[in-house]
Amino acid sequence: MTARIGYLLPTREQIMEGRPETAPLLHLAAQARDHGFDSVWVGDSLTARPRHDPLTLLAAVAGRVPGLTLGTAVLLPALRNPVLLAHQVATLDQLAEGRLILGVGLAADRPNIRAEFAAAGVPFEQRIGRMLEGLRLCKALWSGQPVDWDGRWQMAGAVVAPTPARSGGPLLWIGGNLPASLVRAGRHFDGWFPIAPSAPAFAEGLRTVKRVAAEHGRDPAALSGAMYLTISLDDDAARAEDRLNRFLEAYYDVPAAQTRRRQASYCGPAEGLKPWLDAYGAAGASHLVLRFAGDHAHHLARVARLLDRGS
Repeated sequence: MTARIGYLLPTREQIMEGRPETAPLLHLAAQARDHGFDSVWVGDSLTARPRHDPLTLLAAVAGRVPGLTLGTAVLLPALRNPVLLAHQVATLDQLAEGRLILGVGLAADRPNIRAEFAAAGVPFEQRIGRMLEGLRLCKALWSGQPVDWDGRWQMAGAVVAPTPARSGGPLLWIGGNLPASLVRAGRHFDGWFPIAPSAPAFAEGLRTVKRVAAEHGRDPAALSGAMYLTISLDDDAARAEDRLNRFLEAYYDVPAAQTRRRQASYCGPAEGLKPWLDAYGAAGASHLVLRFAGDHAHHLARVARLLDRGS
């Protein structure tokens, strides 16, 4: 296993279970570090799938569990004012000592997500342009130089401080599997971070992203490939599959089969997980972010033993 291994904190799950306390989440982050995981990640939603605010929670993780890479999986920048976002992210990257990765996405076209954009006062149909311009504005503000901007947002000689600890700001990864998403990743982002492809499809997609990068004068070797994967481990394969299906149906409120067509997942005995993960590493993924269906402490410990990491 050459890919780095990340862990997604169960912010959505805890809210669904009526457990909003943050101490258990911080404890899980510490367990992930102690078990040798490389990174901790948090998802994002306002009203569609309520959960803890990712930037606030990651700031707490940075203070409580130093040394980890921190990431968003994924943030929806279009929902946020980019000047405020630039300020928050710069402060968070200082707390993380330059180890922040901003995974971003566009949001799927579903009624609850359209309602979420409406609640935030953001036109859903404009989300792509708003995200791309907003992130360009963030990067300009992260330079530390006075910024003049004449677009959706207006400013003259504006400066945001502090700037991020990482020069130029955190790495920006984007999800998405459609052809336009691959082009967007290759042209504008530091990494491609999908949830859907099989390992062979991931390899093909990553080749496309890197080809597009080269065509636009960017260094394809500098782009990362990462995967978001859902895991349900059990020695009883049928029990593992049932747990995965129940988890996905509760999380997304649609039939599990529908979600499993869109998201890569593994369910079954632990022995089968390593070759499944290794296939993504062989396909070019440098980082694998794992979401667990089931007891998180148990999964963290078992995956660590399986991959020979940590305690």
